[in-house]
Amino acid sequence: MSWPRRLFLLNAARLAAATPALLHAAPSNAAGYPFSLGVASGSPLPDSVILWTRVAPDPLDATKTPPLALTLRWEVAHDGAFRDIAAKGSVIATPELAHSVRVDVRGLQPARWYWYRFMLGDAVSPVGRTRTAPAPDNLPDSLKLAVASCQHWDFGSYAAHRYIEQANPDLVAFLGDYIYEWGAYRLQHPLRAVRQDESFTLEDYRRRYAQYKTDPDLQAAHLIAPWIVTWDDHEVANDYAADRDERLSPTFAQRRAAAYQAFYEHMPLRLAPPKNFANVRMFQRYDWGRLARFHVLDDRQYRAYEVCPHPGHGGSNSVTPRACPGLLDPRRSMLGLEQEAWLRAGLASSKARWNILAQQTLMAQSSQIPVTPPEAGRFWTDGWDGYPVARRRLLDTLVDTGAANPLVLGGDVHTFYATELRRDFNRPVSQANPVVATEFVGTSVTSSSRPQQRTSQYVAMNPHIKFGRSDKRGYMLIEITPRETRTRFMGLDEVRNPKTAQRELAAFRVEDGRPGVEITAI
Repeated sequence: MSWPRRLFLLNAARLAAATPALLHAAPSNAAGYPFSLGVASGSPLPDSVILWTRVAPDPLDATKTPPLALTLRWEVAHDGAFRDIAAKGSVIATPELAHSVRVDVRGLQPARWYWYRFMLGDAVSPVGRTRTAPAPDNLPDSLKLAVASCQHWDFGSYAAHRYIEQANPDLVAFLGDYIYEWGAYRLQHPLRAVRQDESFTLEDYRRRYAQYKTDPDLQAAHLIAPWIVTWDDHEVANDYAADRDERLSPTFAQRRAAAYQAFYEHMPLRLAPPKNFANVRMFQRYDWGRLARFHVLDDRQYRAYEVCPHPGHGGSNSVTPRACPGLLDPRRSMLGLEQEAWLRAGLASSKARWNILAQQTLMAQSSQIPVTPPEAGRFWTDGWDGYPVARRRLLDTLVDTGAANPLVLGGDVHTFYATELRRDFNRPVSQANPVVATEFVGTSVTSSSRPQQRTSQYVAMNPHIKFGRSDKRGYMLIEITPRETRTRFMGLDEVRNPKTAQRELAAFRVEDGRPGVEITAI
């Protein structure tokens, strides 16, 4: 029996036996089951994982949770029946952090699966499964990684997360747009999107996360394995850059701080509580023994403003270098100079067989018209195409540090892409301009994209893009071994149907020591 099936049966049996008690186990003035948002784990180290939950008896009405500090108990076990307890303790859920908690469980064994749960009074949370990373000097045989991003509630069901759970991964990487800042507050995915109820305050963002986290398929994907996460723009506002939004709002700094706090409150992050949420350092590094090093990047908080925006607005535009010479300004950065230096140090010190950049968006150049000559291309300024000199610095760093097998993962663009990265995208591959890294970009869990015909034109105009598919929603499954990495693009037949089938749209192989895309199935 598969672990997803065992976990489902374990939780179903527990709920069937205990539901009457659970519904009355919350504080007397709470409306219902306190763990309505599920549980999650993440940020795995060889001896530690982060456990998360939030007390929310009514997901869309925080006033149903009493404004008091609540004591939760937690347990971590070697088995799903909790006969062999590995660690246990208590943690305080305070109203200042929306009654969310993060527990850094220490003293665990490397490369081990564990089970965990929270308790409040007689109420018991769903049982989650998590695991620790391998020991630093260990070279594991394999790592199964699921990668997802961009899950607008209003654009379909979360069937992709059900299939992620069924894939039984060791680790899930979520690369941004966990929530979107607008949409009607309802606990079912609608048949059509209606732009309303945009989030501006801390209470707004908390309610939005609570809405998303009620989804049973998303909860199931959190229950099956630990996650590593980063954010993109919609956790705050579309196309924001640093401290500027599309509206050029003078109060955007306060809005961003509220959004950052809500993100912190709802993710299994390995972060100390910030003194304030004006700035939250998100870039982090995780090792999977000597097999893989994950460099988890933040390309929102520190970037230069998008160049040449529409008059009177911030945010993205589509420009040519001729009309927008600021595009090539060497002072502009996507990551900020501190993060660039941090990344260089992490690549230079890495002993991992694979160096994985877990970041937000497409890194390969994607001109919207033929690049003939190069300065005639048209580029979207919110992605790496809007920061070409900073991208060149990053690709130079990959080469200069000698980090083994750079692999770039991205999301954001709601399209599957497989690309080959080289320092000069406008010159053919040669000894002077080799492929320096391989890139795989996942489509969205639900969010819509452009017609496939247009994406096929992009692929034809950009020879380093080896595959592109924008008409399907889904996720990526990646199998990493010392000898090779195999990536599968998994697409849903119909995203609005929660019972939709999935299909493998394409598969790729990258061999150790040989960067580049080998297509194994389409």
